[in-house]
Amino acid sequence: MFDYKGKVAFITGGASGAGFGQAVVFAEAGCKIVIADVRPAAISEATAKLRARGVEVHGIQLDVTDRAAYARAADEVERVFGKPPELLFNTAGVNAFGPVEKSTYDDFDWLMGVNFGGVVNGMVTFVPRMIAAGRGGYILTTSSMGGFSGSAAASIYSAAKAAVINLMESYRIALAKYQIAVSVLCPANIRTNIAEATRLRPAHLGNTGYIVNEDVIESLRRIHAHGLDPVELARRTKEAMEAGQLYIIPYPEEKDALTKHFKQIVDSVMPMEADPEGARKRSEALQNWFKERQSLMSKGKNDP
Repeated sequence: MFDYKGKVAFITGGASGAGFGQAVVFAEAGCKIVIADVRPAAISEATAKLRARGVEVHGIQLDVTDRAAYARAADEVERVFGKPPELLFNTAGVNAFGPVEKSTYDDFDWLMGVNFGGVVNGMVTFVPRMIAAGRGGYILTTSSMGGFSGSAAASIYSAAKAAVINLMESYRIALAKYQIAVSVLCPANIRTNIAEATRLRPAHLGNTGYIVNEDVIESLRRIHAHGLDPVELARRTKEAMEAGQLYIIPYPEEKDALTKHFKQIVDSVMPMEADPEGARKRSEALQNWFKERQSLMSKGKNDP
């Protein structure tokens, strides 16, 4: 579906950073753009920039953790453009750093709520509409390099991003029959304003175990100032989507770390000769279960 002309692209976190980079690149390719963001002023600025480029763009204020608001946003897209989006970009995200052992319930609820719950809400809201429209489509969800391993300082963020990777793997398998492709973008450092995310934290989730002050925010700003430009990231992402990649990791410097990490996992698997009969029985049982599931699903049943 790489004829983008006239396709609607719905981008969460689209008013700045990686999301705005995606808006620029896919608008250049011919898409109509929906900027969904929690910040009204940022939406106005982003849509004005795109309109100045001649882009057909619509802005929607959206808290991705609010399911009712998500449903209203989806309805609004269909009213404005006459159809659900063909491209869904789950890009909104927040971060906070602190010792995992000092994390509070509010830390978990905020970080998991946006970074994983926001993705869940996007998928549950839009996937049925995309299927019903019958036009196929593409879903790109932004995870992180942090999703491949734990972090003592960004533990909740990393856990949420790991869940996103796994979920997108599942959706890719499930949606192929509807001609809806799925990829997961796993960036490292991006030149964004995610350092400011703590300012958007809801008051009712304000109890934190982390140190959050201007010095911390400024140190994060300095780190992100050296990140990959969001438009360049979006260009590389678009190329990877068109190549059919599930994982999109446009950071060559990360290859050695990933190789080392996954080698450690693979090397932890017990060799076959340690339990050959048990391995055979377990493999056979699993294959039989999958065959039974496929038979039930072909008959229209979906019992667990």
